Amino acid sequence: MHTLSLTPTSKSGKANILIIDGHPNQESFSRAIAETLHESLPPHSARIISLRDLQFDPILKTGYQEPMSLEPDLVELQELIQSANHLVLISPVWWGSVTALMKGFLDRVLLPGFAFKYRKGSPFWDRLLAGRSASVYLTMDSPYWWFRFVYGNPAVKMLKHAVLKFCGYSPVRFRIFDQFRFSDEKKRRNWLELVRRDALRPIRNGKDQFMGPIQ
Repeated sequence: MHTLSLTPTSKSGKANILIIDGHPNQESFSRAIAETLHESLPPHSARIISLRDLQFDPILKTGYQEPMSLEPDLVELQELIQSANHLVLISPVWWGSVTALMKGFLDRVLLPGFAFKYRKGSPFWDRLLAGRSASVYLTMDSPYWWFRFVYGNPAVKMLKHAVLKFCGYSPVRFRIFDQFRFSDEKKRRNWLELVRRDALRPIRNGKDQFMGPIQ
């Protein structure tokens, strides 16, 4: 069966992976995930973007009614997304969703005409970022079974269906690290080892993968 590696190669022969860290605190486990993944990939195959280091207004002030000028950092970020074959999003789960910083990135960058395009007179749309795959790493304090069965899995559903697949990313892979506030150094080292293994794990075309919490 044909597979798509987490280290896909572009037409130029170079792997192109974009890792986006959505945690506002640089001393975070999200940063550790991003750096571990980056270090585990082949040299020059990936780039980390820490949203906290960018200069941009995370609020889409008028929705889609009026165009909002993109700051230089967001212009460059759109170019990186266009050229990347694989996108990695990393965020803690706060109030059932991603951080405000990550949500602001989604609102400001994945715009009509760039990430998707509505069809005139139709409820359907064109997925302008099709042909790319994605991985998502989420940390949460609650047990995942509670998050899934009591809350309805909101962050996972939103990112998978309403964002990534909506824009054309497929397949989409999730890795969840739950009960984070109870984790110790040993468990976090084990989690980062899984991240290292993910760097070499193939993603099957057309097949989403979910790696739930380890016990």
